[in-house]
Amino acid sequence: MLMFTDWVDAAELAVILHARWGVAGVDAEVLSGGMNSSAWQVRADGWRWAAKLVPPAQRPSLVAGLAAAEVVDAAGIPSGRPVTTLDGELCADIPAGSLALLTWVDGIAVAGDEHDQPVIGRTLGAAHAALAAVGPSDFPHFHWIDLDAAHLQVEEWVRPAVRAAVAEWDDASGAAASWGLLHGDPAPEAFLRTQSAICALIDWSSAFYGPLLYDLASAVMYVGGPDSAEPLITAYLRHGLLGDDEVATGLLPMMKFRWAVQADYFARRLTAEDLTGIANRRGNVNGLHDARRNLTT
Repeated sequence: MLMFTDWVDAAELAVILHARWGVAGVDAEVLSGGMNSSAWQVRADGWRWAAKLVPPAQRPSLVAGLAAAEVVDAAGIPSGRPVTTLDGELCADIPAGSLALLTWVDGIAVAGDEHDQPVIGRTLGAAHAALAAVGPSDFPHFHWIDLDAAHLQVEEWVRPAVRAAVAEWDDASGAAASWGLLHGDPAPEAFLRTQSAICALIDWSSAFYGPLLYDLASAVMYVGGPDSAEPLITAYLRHGLLGDDEVATGLLPMMKFRWAVQADYFARRLTAEDLTGIANRRGNVNGLHDARRNLTT
């Protein structure tokens, strides 16, 4: 059973923060909810930060996300930008993985309902606009689903459904002309209303370079699908980053692909018995079966 949150305790974290960032006298409180990382609220000398630790395999996406957060924050959207280490690095590599120290963003997560959807769409569009000048560099690239992966046999339906969704996207992918550095997982809880009335966009550790439609489809997925997401889509499209034809042709296939990503993700977690961020196996089963409902009906 894998519990990534057990790999570094508060005492070890304090030692690392002092050695790599020069932050002493740390008071660290575990933050709950993340399924891909460990996170803490860190206080010292009247300052507050977030610390995030990802497994070694996720380092490329973390580094891409830290670079993106710097650009987005500079454009006026609070992002939880990284605090560089004493030697100028975006993160510190330690035996348990890669650790980043992030500027704390104080705010309340949006709900994702009809009232909040325009905020999500506007903020995601503004972040994409800020990142438009960032090239692919050596960031992780879309897409990563391996149709021959062993974990796709976790249940009989998974591999055929994922294969069909990937094929559907491949057929429509010519419409995806607009690419950029993406957030990767723009769920409502990543959008925070701040006291300044500016919406923040945090949690950039799943970033990669890919079609803008991927982030839009992800945001739409989290608020209930295209039929429920018109305010979000309309607000996003006002930025002019995607053409009408691109959306008309590509959004629904990308939605199906996004559910295939969910199936792939939870199948991998079930196979690895990964319980990071959840109480028991049922959380992974529920996630996989949510994907099944959207891929097989």
